[in-house]
Amino acid sequence: MAQQNKSNSLTEGSVARGMLLFAIPIFISNLFQQLYNAADSLIVGNFLGGEALAAVGSSGSLIFLLTGFVNGVALGAGVLIARYFGAKDWESLEKAIHTTVALGLAAGAVLTVVGVILTPQILHWMGTPEDVIGNSVAYFRTYFFGSIAVVMYNVGASILQSVGNSRSPMKYLITASLINIVLDLLFIGVLGYGVAAAFATIISQSVSAILAFSKLMRSKEAWAVSWRKVRFDGPMLHGVILQGLPSGIQNSVISLANVIVQANINSFGALAMAGCGSYSQGGGFAFLPVTCFSMALATFVSQNVGAGKPDRVRKGMRFGVICSITLAECVGVAVYLLAPWLIGAFSSEADVVAFGVRQAHTIALFYFLLAFSHCCAGILRGLGRPIVPMAVMLAVWCALRITYITITLHFIHDIGVIFWAYPLTWSISSLMFLHYLRHCTIPRVGG
Repeated sequence: MAQQNKSNSLTEGSVARGMLLFAIPIFISNLFQQLYNAADSLIVGNFLGGEALAAVGSSGSLIFLLTGFVNGVALGAGVLIARYFGAKDWESLEKAIHTTVALGLAAGAVLTVVGVILTPQILHWMGTPEDVIGNSVAYFRTYFFGSIAVVMYNVGASILQSVGNSRSPMKYLITASLINIVLDLLFIGVLGYGVAAAFATIISQSVSAILAFSKLMRSKEAWAVSWRKVRFDGPMLHGVILQGLPSGIQNSVISLANVIVQANINSFGALAMAGCGSYSQGGGFAFLPVTCFSMALATFVSQNVGAGKPDRVRKGMRFGVICSITLAECVGVAVYLLAPWLIGAFSSEADVVAFGVRQAHTIALFYFLLAFSHCCAGILRGLGRPIVPMAVMLAVWCALRITYITITLHFIHDIGVIFWAYPLTWSISSLMFLHYLRHCTIPRVGG
């Protein structure tokens, strides 16, 4: 069996240096992923106007509803792969990787069928206005025809990141983002193909998936992928599902809650949809330090738990959380101050800008709470306790958030009620995570 490339291990050397060298490529990857998503809205908004922008801008919650489960399972499986990598259990590592690839292929096929069939019904459930729904159905159905590429890129990237290689996924995502922007300009700006941004997304995501698996197939390391070995290993599938299922359920139910939140936003009309969609794209840059350190912490903690280094786990936890909340708040302040220009880049319509700016000014200064909650979730996944963040986020970010919005909107029909739901629920989840982690123990190898 091939041995590991020690330069990828997060179990040795300086904690700060190792985590930063691992997290920075994830940050850059997420930056280009956000550019990737923002390009669709930016180009559609400027070339096709507010209604088309509303169709694309409202896409995030629905797409994540249907892809979030699969990507969450891949994320959880990656934690298991990182554990075996840190423990140098090469046989289990190989089985976990090939079982995860098989699961990704099966899930991608199911997602394609479900997404294409259910798109019109889900959009109606969301209360999508009639003047937007035609473009929305066309966009979503086109997107889901290529969703297997989205799933497989996430599987490939998760495997690479789990063994400490965050640079390769960064390179592939940068390539895909540039392809996406060029194709957006061609399809929409030059050829005028409506919301053909979905075609650009499919092509660019396919390129990134092919690049990721080419890397995995060419590798001589223990984490190489061989298509002849891609199959479900019963006991390993059980382990992958046990670790990944809570993250998948968490993603799906949170995104279902976001679909319900989006439905409430839709009730305020297409201009509110476009404004909030523009905020989501522009304000999404604030989530970069959140997601990069959350993912880095999950891998760092899992590798070091596997290697039996609890002191290193604790140092990594402290460093990752401090970095994440500091960077998130700095970005939040920038979003707050620059909101009129950020939203205005997507649309010149005054009402669209007004909705987006109001959302930014309500939420942006509370990004440090979002960062803390996500970091705690990443730490707990790395410790092998994915059920805890699932339970906290389902109870607070889903049940409580929806209950608050539903009841309060009944008495105060103002879109600001929806905006305040986010900082309120982030605060509560942060307190719950803080309490749990103060009494949490680090498991022994295999714990």
